[in-house]
Amino acid sequence: MRKALRWLLALVVLIGTVSTAGAATAAEPKAVDIKDRLLSIPGMSLIEEKPYTGYRFFVLNYTQPVDHRRPSKGTFQQRITVLHKDTARPTVFYTGGYSVSTNPSRREPTQIVDGNQVSMEYRYFTPSRPEPADWSKLDIWQAASDQHRIFKALKPLYSENWISTGGSKGGMTATYYERFYPRDMDGVVAYVAPNDVVNREDRAYDRFFARVGTEECRDRLNGVQREALVRRAPLKEKYEAYAAENGYTFDTVGSLDRAYEAVVLDYVWGFWQYSTLKDCADIPADAKNATDDEIWNSVNTISGFSFYTDQGLAPYTPYYYQAGTQLGAPTIHFPHIEKKYIRYGYQPPRNFVPRSIPMRFEPWVMRDVDRWVRHNADQMLFVYGENDPWGAEPFRLGRGAHDSYVLTAPGMNHGANVAGLVPEEKALATARILDWAGVASAEVQANPSAAEPLATFDAKLDKRDVQREPALRP
Repeated sequence: MRKALRWLLALVVLIGTVSTAGAATAAEPKAVDIKDRLLSIPGMSLIEEKPYTGYRFFVLNYTQPVDHRRPSKGTFQQRITVLHKDTARPTVFYTGGYSVSTNPSRREPTQIVDGNQVSMEYRYFTPSRPEPADWSKLDIWQAASDQHRIFKALKPLYSENWISTGGSKGGMTATYYERFYPRDMDGVVAYVAPNDVVNREDRAYDRFFARVGTEECRDRLNGVQREALVRRAPLKEKYEAYAAENGYTFDTVGSLDRAYEAVVLDYVWGFWQYSTLKDCADIPADAKNATDDEIWNSVNTISGFSFYTDQGLAPYTPYYYQAGTQLGAPTIHFPHIEKKYIRYGYQPPRNFVPRSIPMRFEPWVMRDVDRWVRHNADQMLFVYGENDPWGAEPFRLGRGAHDSYVLTAPGMNHGANVAGLVPEEKALATARILDWAGVASAEVQANPSAAEPLATFDAKLDKRDVQREPALRP
């Protein structure tokens, strides 16, 4: 009897052990790798994965409709990248408004919130271009809809708060995305985003150049710019030799002479866009007595004589198309240069796009965005640089805006960021970004001045130098 009882108890224990082990196995399934989770998304495919300590970095293609209004009319492959940290962290959605880098990098909001980062290549920048390209489908609503579809696809994986960001044309892109899909993001951080509300009204730029920096610096820059046009004949010979040596052609802009003047007229703008006041020391102080090489080298360093060639313009055709159809483009005047030296003036975007691509400007598009931001901005931050020409026409907030800010970094150029703001505004901006991302501590919520980025600065990931690019494009 006792043996039978012991056998029965042993059997119960054995059954319990098996049941418990089965329950443990069921409760702890093997975690699915993030790469497999990404690639399980319909339309997502892997280009490559690159290692980086503390992250997983993926370069991906995502299938997008050419026309979001008529998805059945064809698709294209849009390149995106994912800097993955942890699905339990917030995610920053970044676009520069142009091509996307395929190397790991971290934008300032990503460092602030210590999160993941999704970066999108703007449609029609190669290789994210339909073939054949229907250029009428390159507009701000279609691009915003690209972002919306990417967000909807990734949100189930990255379920915490999302913040969109971008610099320059990327800041514009983040703003337009918010205008059309205001329920997607939990916050927007738009850096140095131009707001050309009325394309034909550009006096704000002339006022900017009349007061930026110091009189001495302005005189130096104006002197070199004027002298480059006074010496057009000998410097054009130098340009012709330079073009021949490098195989440059000028079919799009129309002639080498037009390209030469366009480069020279970009000179002052380009300096303030990418340089700071201390860099004035590198500008020839006495342009009239400078050598031809000194004038050439100064203009080439800042504006780049290769840019208005066919080869230089080709990568930026989508930008100039948008500038000439929706975004608008600045026109400025040159009171320090006699009219006899200027043959073409600031040329319109139409001159920088192949004539085979039709263009028609839509003046109501930017007015709509400006009106929406003034009256509906919610949890949006705009950051500008005091000495950046593109900030001459900024976004502004009206009475309908909520928890939104326009801040200016003193002395900074087109690379202005939160880190460059005065201490009180830097703390405010950092605290709001943390709060929007859902990661603000109780201390920061009670005292915004305590706000600091959550991730340690990484010199490689967080490199904040402004990439030198042609002037007159944001």
